[in-house]
Amino acid sequence: MTAISDARPFLATEGIHNFRDYGGWRTDGGGQVRRGLLFRSGQHVGATDEDLVLIGALDIRTVIDLRGTSERERNPCRRVEGFSGEVLFYDGETSSSPPHMDVDESVTTAEYARERMMAVYTRMPDNPAMQDMFARYLGILAERDGASLVHCFAGKDRTGIAATLLLHILGVSPQDQMAEFLRTNSAPTLAVLRDQSVPGIEQRLGRKLDESAIRALLEVHEDYLTRFHQTVREGHGSLDAWLEDRIGVDDTLRQRLRDRLVA
Repeated sequence: MTAISDARPFLATEGIHNFRDYGGWRTDGGGQVRRGLLFRSGQHVGATDEDLVLIGALDIRTVIDLRGTSERERNPCRRVEGFSGEVLFYDGETSSSPPHMDVDESVTTAEYARERMMAVYTRMPDNPAMQDMFARYLGILAERDGASLVHCFAGKDRTGIAATLLLHILGVSPQDQMAEFLRTNSAPTLAVLRDQSVPGIEQRLGRKLDESAIRALLEVHEDYLTRFHQTVREGHGSLDAWLEDRIGVDDTLRQRLRDRLVA
């Protein structure tokens, strides 16, 4: 397995944005989330041959693709040759469009771009498709051996929430959950996401985006995750209540995940 330090969690990919190991965080029982088992990224439509060789060494046996049908059809992911693992995906749409591309003429400025992203995080807790995929993601991690990869289009919003939910269940502190969420902004591959996203957005708008709006759409911010938590609390009282009521996370599943993923 590829060794990944706290300081350098990102894999050196050329055509995949935000590919990293999201293990390594300390848990409330004095343990540590295992490394080399939990990977996250953006989509692999632009993966190079060299990227696939790198991924092939990770023993990834399960891929959780959080994109909807239209996203997968427009951007078919490259997989490692001979990949024999399982790919989970939703038969339908998980979002009206990739969250950072759900745009109209108002998002050319940072203020409106951030408002649009805040709306994404407000809708996500009550999105039936995402509830289904979060449940399947957590369920399969409790069952399958080997490493897993969870990804969406950009690997930051839907994927960021999925990773946050798992780390919460494993007993990682809220501060470290936020640190993992914000680590996306340190990804050395932002140009990959920019090339996959910005031309299409600007074509739809018929005008150029200013730089601050681009960063609001392509990065993540603390208030994005805070909005998700706020929406969950307002509707369900707590994140744990929402996980139980909407995602089906019971004590048995929690323990199985901890047994498998915490050292």
